[in-house]
Amino acid sequence: MIEIVPVILCGGVGSRLWPLSRKSLPKQFAPLIGAQSLFEAAVTRVDSEAFANPLVITSRDHRFLAEKQLRDCGCAGTIFLEPEGKNTAPAVFAAAHHVVKHNGDELLLVMPSDHHIPDQDAFKEMVMAGRAAAEAGAIVTFGVAPDRPETGYGYIELGQPSAGAAFAVKKFHEKPDLATAKTMLDAGHYMWNAGIFLFRASAMLAHAKKLAPDMLAAVEMAIDGAREDKNFWHFDDAAWAKIQGQSVDYAILEKTEKIACVKFFGGWSDLGDWNAVAGQLPHDGAGNFITGSASQIDCQNTTLWSASDGTQLVGLGLQDIVTVVMDDAVLVADANRMQDVRKVVDHLERAGVSQANQHAKDYRPWGWFESLVNMPGYQVKRLHVYPGAALSLQSHQHRSEHWVVVSGTASVVRDNEVLTLATNESVYIHMGQKHRLANETDAPLTVIEVQTGEYLGEDDIVRYEDVYRRDL
Repeated sequence: MIEIVPVILCGGVGSRLWPLSRKSLPKQFAPLIGAQSLFEAAVTRVDSEAFANPLVITSRDHRFLAEKQLRDCGCAGTIFLEPEGKNTAPAVFAAAHHVVKHNGDELLLVMPSDHHIPDQDAFKEMVMAGRAAAEAGAIVTFGVAPDRPETGYGYIELGQPSAGAAFAVKKFHEKPDLATAKTMLDAGHYMWNAGIFLFRASAMLAHAKKLAPDMLAAVEMAIDGAREDKNFWHFDDAAWAKIQGQSVDYAILEKTEKIACVKFFGGWSDLGDWNAVAGQLPHDGAGNFITGSASQIDCQNTTLWSASDGTQLVGLGLQDIVTVVMDDAVLVADANRMQDVRKVVDHLERAGVSQANQHAKDYRPWGWFESLVNMPGYQVKRLHVYPGAALSLQSHQHRSEHWVVVSGTASVVRDNEVLTLATNESVYIHMGQKHRLANETDAPLTVIEVQTGEYLGEDDIVRYEDVYRRDL
């Protein structure tokens, strides 16, 4: 039987969920709903005998996050790395070309990594309901039955029933205004576009050759010239740079008649903004959503989201307000302006504010660090090193470092010395000394690092050995 290969797209940033979602940690890698990240939930959704191992397409900046979370789910998979985002069509063509080249003409299930679909069995049933139409050569889309006049989603207008559970697609519609959305809801034959597609790899490539030949040619060059490195496939930079990016909807789906739609009646949300996130979680009797170290007094239809343990958020007499508190940034906005949050990111980028894109925690393949104090001449950081992980062997030209172990056991290389430090022990690294911090245990390691020197930038690193090969 033809396999169904999940293709999980996770190259977006999700700027409408700022300040939680930023370039350094996009929403798909964050735990928005429950303990799992959205990416982990997507991986778990296709972790069954009905599906082959997933193919993940992400950016080079997020490759180690994707690899770790895939591993934490106990799943194997192939990770493709885009040199830069080119929208969804090139990513879909790349997956189809790779699968035909290495596996044969399989079915591909293209799915976003940042959607919330709580019923795993209903999701599987939905996909299987579209299998016959996809095997027959159609591109199968999945439409969510709307329960309200939503202006934030695209719509699929259904035609007559076709093969099995599928319907013909009459037309795709962009996000409507409220009056149009109400008309669509009342009509009963309009579905929200879930952005999930099932098709034969060869069928997608045939459409691409006809409708987007230049894009397909560049994608094929990028895949044929891809470099494999451990768990990653690096697309060829030069070929990928030639691509004029487009969405697969615009490049293919809206231009072909060989398309079908299967209705999905289960729970679904694209979690596109803070209203969508709050709508998936319990509210109090006044319509307030309160989470973390937050509370409210006499508020109505208000979201108070605090992800900062050290900051107490209290709303007093608020109505239709969204407030999100992180360790280093706060958003306060009218709940009716959630589609405009990306303007906040644009504003901060123009002002040169690092919080536009960078979280307080900086995630690395070995763990993460956060800056606790940053002053001229000195800086204090907290380092968290995963079990079995190690930083690169490195030196600094402009700073010295003092490491204090606050939990766990550290293995330290300092020039020709090899040291083992227990909790409450410390070591001093002089400017210019080669050094490495490692965690050779099966428990996390936490270290307080005090840096002193004339320049404390992250680019003051000379790497001699790096197990993660970050130069590639």
